[in-house]
Amino acid sequence: MADSYLGDAGDFLLINRFARRTGWLHGFMTGYASTYGLLILVLLLAAGRWLARRAGQLRMMAALIWAGLGTLVAVGVNQPIVTAVAEKRPYISIPRTLLLVSRSVDYGFPSDHAVMAGAVATGLCFVNRCLGIVAWVAAVLLALSRVYVGAHYPHDVAAGLLLGAAVIVLGQLLARPILLWLLGSLVRTPLRPLLVAGRGETRPTSTQGADRPVRPTAPGDPLPAGREGAHRDARD
Repeated sequence: MADSYLGDAGDFLLINRFARRTGWLHGFMTGYASTYGLLILVLLLAAGRWLARRAGQLRMMAALIWAGLGTLVAVGVNQPIVTAVAEKRPYISIPRTLLLVSRSVDYGFPSDHAVMAGAVATGLCFVNRCLGIVAWVAAVLLALSRVYVGAHYPHDVAAGLLLGAAVIVLGQLLARPILLWLLGSLVRTPLRPLLVAGRGETRPTSTQGADRPVRPTAPGDPLPAGREGAHRDARD
C-alpha cells in the first residue's frame, strides 16, 4: 500500500482548501499541531496528578499513572501498524497540497500525535470527568490541526484517537488492580507524600477500598465498623 492512501481524499482536500482561505489561522494551527497541543495535554496530566494527590484516592492516582504509561504503550503499538499499512502522507500523494509544517519521512496512518492525544484524554476521563472532557476538546483540536496543516488525512487522526483510547480502556481493565496493589504498598513507605497529601489519606489494599479516604480518629470518637472489636481486644 506504499503508493496509495486509504479512502477518498475529498475530505482532506476540503480542509486543505479551507486552510488556504484562512491565512490568519496558520500561526495558531501550526503551533498547536507541532508543539502546543501536546504541551497542553502534558499540563492536563500534571493537573490530574494534583487532583489525585489532593483527593487522596489511590484509584485516581492509579488511573493517572496508567494515562501516562498507557500513552507510551499506545505509541509503541502504533508503530508496527504504521509500517504495515505504509500509507504515504497527503502532501506526497496529492499534488499542490498546502503544507504548513516540515515534511516527515515516515508514513501517516495512524497519526502518532492523535494516538497520544486520544490516550491522554481517555486516561484523564478515569481520573476526573471534567478534566477528561477538557482533555478531549484539546485532543480533537490537535487531531484537526494535524489535518489542517497538511500532515495527515482525516482518517489518520480518527484512527489514532480510537487506538489511543482503546489501549487506555483495555489497560484500565487489566492493569488497574495491579497498580492499586502496588500503590497500596508504596503508600506505606517514605514515598507516600508523592502519592497522597496530608496525614489522613486513603490507603486501600484492594480495589474495593480505593474510593474511600480514611481519616484519623480523635480520642473519644466512635471507631469505624470492623475496628471496634479489634480495639476492644487490644484493651483486654
